[in-house]
This record gives sequence, C-alpha cells and structure tokens, in this order.
Amino acid sequence: MELIAVDHDNADRISSLVAAFRVQLNAYKGIKSQPNTTAAAEEIQEFLESGFPVFAVEDCGAYIGYIVCRIEEPCLWVEHIYVCEEYRRKGAATLLFSKAEEIARSMGEDTVYNFVHPNNQGMIAFLRSKGYTVLNMLEIRKPYKGENLTTTIHVEDETFDY
Repeated sequence: MELIAVDHDNADRISSLVAAFRVQLNAYKGIKSQPNTTAAAEEIQEFLESGFPVFAVEDCGAYIGYIVCRIEEPCLWVEHIYVCEEYRRKGAATLLFSKAEEIARSMGEDTVYNFVHPNNQGMIAFLRSKGYTVLNMLEIRKPYKGENLTTTIHVEDETFDY
C-alpha cells in the first residue's frame, strides 16, 4: 500500500470512492441511494480548489481509500475518510489517519478533530483504537419536514431525537 497525494490530475481516480462514501453516509440515516460519481468528482475538485489536503491509498494500481482534511488553524478536521469494504482492517485507514495526525503535529497540534455519524460504529471503534475518546460537540437541528426519527440518544440529563 502506498499513500498518494491527490491533486487535480488524479482526483478522478477517487470519485467512485467519494460516491461510495456518500451512499454509506445516507445508509446510516436510513436513506437508500445510488453512487453519483459526477457529483463526487465535483466535490473533490471543490475540496482541492479550497486547499484541503487530500490523500489516497493505492494498492496494486487501484485506489482503495482516501481522506480529506480541512485546516482551520489551529485545528485539522477530517472531512472524509473512507476505505473500500474489502480492504478494511488491513491498514489503509491507519495509513490515511496517520497522515492527518502528521499534518496536525506539523501545525503544533496533538489531535485531529473528527465528525462521525453516531451509527458509524466502525469509525467510532477505529477512533477509539487511536486514543480518541473525548466527545467534543453535538450537532443539534430541527427535524426535517417528513423526517421519521425512530430512536433517541441520551447525553447527561438530555434526550435527543435521532
């Protein structure tokens, strides 16, 4: 496996990964969707144009995972991290995440900030294995029109629809 910096010349090689990431995120919300590689390619180009560091893992000529980092000094946020299912638990995510931590350290920081969907147990377990255990913030919004919320989450004395 090799870590590759993604730029405008090779960005199209990760568009299928970005599309798969979006499908997976929708599934966490109970939404079935199809991969949209055109929208994914546009999304990656926007990240690159905004100066976000983007890296991919290549294995035997195929891109199998990627990470998008957003830098808001002094913080580095992981916007996306995704590895094809058949390559999970083989070191690709660790290679990608280590690059994000390396960039954060070069900025004088000792942590990376991560947005994680509460149903993404795989990512939560991955982050915990890397020592990430502090719940930093919650995103709270009004329900969308027609949204069917089926569970609740408890934080301290508060209950939130989910």
